[in-house]
Amino acid sequence: MRVIADLHIHGRYSRATSSQMNLLEIARYSKIKGLNLVGTGDFTQPEWLKEIKQTLAPVADTSLFRVIDKPDIQTRFMLTTEVCTIFDYKGSSKKIHHVILAPSFEVVEQLNERLSRFGNLSSDGRPILNMSAPQLVEEVMAVSNWNMVFPAHAWTPWFSLFGAFSGFDRVDDCYQDMSKHIFALETGLSSDPAMNWRLSSLDRFTLLSNSDCHSFWPWRIGREANVFELTQFTYNQIIDTIKTHDSTRLKYTIETDPAYGKYHWTGHRNCKVSYSPAEAIKFANICPVCRKRLTMGVEQRVEELADRSVGFKREGAPAFMRLLPLSEIISTVYDVDSPSAQTVWNKYYALIDTFGDEYSVLIDAPMEALAAVVDVALAETIVKVREGALQVAPGYDGVYGQLVLDSSCVSNNAKKSKYDVKRVHQLNMSDFC
Repeated sequence: MRVIADLHIHGRYSRATSSQMNLLEIARYSKIKGLNLVGTGDFTQPEWLKEIKQTLAPVADTSLFRVIDKPDIQTRFMLTTEVCTIFDYKGSSKKIHHVILAPSFEVVEQLNERLSRFGNLSSDGRPILNMSAPQLVEEVMAVSNWNMVFPAHAWTPWFSLFGAFSGFDRVDDCYQDMSKHIFALETGLSSDPAMNWRLSSLDRFTLLSNSDCHSFWPWRIGREANVFELTQFTYNQIIDTIKTHDSTRLKYTIETDPAYGKYHWTGHRNCKVSYSPAEAIKFANICPVCRKRLTMGVEQRVEELADRSVGFKREGAPAFMRLLPLSEIISTVYDVDSPSAQTVWNKYYALIDTFGDEYSVLIDAPMEALAAVVDVALAETIVKVREGALQVAPGYDGVYGQLVLDSSCVSNNAKKSKYDVKRVHQLNMSDFC
């Protein structure tokens, strides 16, 4: 069966997370999105774990969970969390985020007892632990061999494995003798598999994509996901698929265009400047406005570490599909500032009511069928995003990238293009991904 999984999210006890981010809302919007497996997030946080136990029950013989007394909710949950380790390595402070997957409440309780020795688990859904990355993996695997750890959003400038400010150049330097237990890494919004294939040292890892969402809205949850084809819908089969890098079971990942990510290009948000890797190097990574160091983007960081040329395809690797959230596409076509506007919801639910869920709209619905429900301009834009026929002005230094429309994709209801065309040209169209 097909399983579409978002394994990295957060609950309402994490910082900068919606106060309404509870398991019922997560399940509701997972169905609307088209997810049938989602992580619980934050099982290290005591209050959130209490809610998980009150809301979810084990599904027999799967090590997955369902909502109690809600047979109409088919969404399955996996016990997951994210933690931050802060430690010194060769005189430099390292701050790395990791995702942890676990098969049962019993395992989670044992793991939380161990991790509580290294930090206050109540302080945040994503706790800060005063331990090294190898120590973390050792503690996690000591509890159960079915646990899994992988680096979160591996390329983000801060708090990531390859982060330009506090990360490493190699996986083995980060996890050291515990690298044997690392089977995957999470690409993050600002990179995709093609960018990661440029590093031969990453060939041994399964590349996963997850939303890391802090709200249940459909433009956040499931914006990136993993598509499995499984004979058994179980925790063990998913873990085994990841460990064995099995592309017959992990069919493809759903990626946002990496340019959409908040850290794709190098730049300064306050100074409103952003640069491709080549342009940033010309400026010696110094902002020409404020003369401070630019926030290095993921594309430039990949370029620093890559030993393969652009366009290299890793043989046998799962495929990937670049998409953008449907709400973002609608808001762009209709020149609406927010994806939460009622205009967007009206168009969104018209499509969901017809095609069943967002992924069906974005991936499967034919042009003619889309145009029978919404304006031709919107239908054409959905198909063009699916086909990779539109560009995205790259995000930088915490600013999301922006979909760039051609004139045929602008609704008659929109008075002008949502984005400043002069700004698009300043960014140098030839450097877009």
